[in-house]
Amino acid sequence: MIDGHIHIERGPYTLDWIDRFVERAVEMKLAEIRLLEHNYMFPEFAPMYDYVCSRNEFIRDWFHRKAGFKDLHEYLDLVEKARGRTYPITVKFGMEICYFRESEDFIRYYTQDLGLDFLLGSIHYVDVFAFDHNADLWQGIDVDAVFRRYFEDSVLLAESGLFDGIGHPDQIRMFGHRASFPLNDLYESLAKALSKNKMYADQNSGAHRRSPDTADLGMDKELILALKNNGVPVITSSDAHCPEDVGYKIAEMGTC
Repeated sequence: MIDGHIHIERGPYTLDWIDRFVERAVEMKLAEIRLLEHNYMFPEFAPMYDYVCSRNEFIRDWFHRKAGFKDLHEYLDLVEKARGRTYPITVKFGMEICYFRESEDFIRYYTQDLGLDFLLGSIHYVDVFAFDHNADLWQGIDVDAVFRRYFEDSVLLAESGLFDGIGHPDQIRMFGHRASFPLNDLYESLAKALSKNKMYADQNSGAHRRSPDTADLGMDKELILALKNNGVPVITSSDAHCPEDVGYKIAEMGTC
């Protein structure tokens, strides 16, 4: 089993911190873990968020509290140190990058020489709507319009050629909202774009951990079917942000 989406941001950039994630993965009988950081943790990526911060007070306040507090060079140095170690499981290092359709050239420029094992592209904003931050933010939102734009942007993410995988591709359902129309055509478009660009999809348990009363465990079965019919690899992920959550419900999710 793989846990392909694990954040290390809550600890120091030390090998001892990495060892804690590896130890937990061994306990959970995982064969591989993929450790990463959010791109917004690094000041180099801050300009990508100028638009959403300038037009949404909630996002602006959140960004100034959470973003820009890590050193990219220290992270890359840690990756190189870890690569010099022998672990009982496979350990890979990457970055999760917020996709904005206007920022493709920026992302390409700042990621082309990082030397990481993988880049995971994710949708966290629909225009200036932070859909997965707080359930109360959905009040007054046009659900159908948000769902359509979310998957249209997901297709653009896949078509950009910037990423190895797409993170939690239906996290838009986290707080229990559902579109009033069938999503099969959008699922199919996304699956075809991922297949064409040789990307994988992230079967992620993080939304369920964060919001168990409203979020399903893993992706919509119709989306999984579209991915499999188009030959898109699906890997399991916990979206853990601490060692204790590594492998969260991956065994159960793998069969759903």
